[in-house]
Amino acid sequence: MKLKIVNLSKFIRSVVIILGIIVCISLFINNISFSHTEKTYKTICVSTGDTLWTIAKEEKDSNSYYTNKDVRDIVNNIKGINKLSNSNLSVGQKLLIPSI
Repeated sequence: MKLKIVNLSKFIRSVVIILGIIVCISLFINNISFSHTEKTYKTICVSTGDTLWTIAKEEKDSNSYYTNKDVRDIVNNIKGINKLSNSNLSVGQKLLIPSI
């Protein structure tokens, strides 16, 4: 089966438009990228009376990584980084805390 191009200018215009759309989509997808900056962590040791909430509050005030973040979000972030299934902490437990 052989195809014949009837109107060459319309064909070329269509190909250019399709290529333009593909380029725009690929540029848009490339702009949605994940941060490739390397995070640094500090390790804290849980003391008697420490809770995730008190640690998160202290980090909110002293750690620029958590500037303008809600304490609840900080608690969830710390739990996620340390793979904690609940908020129970043990004295002497080591926690990784992101820092800048």
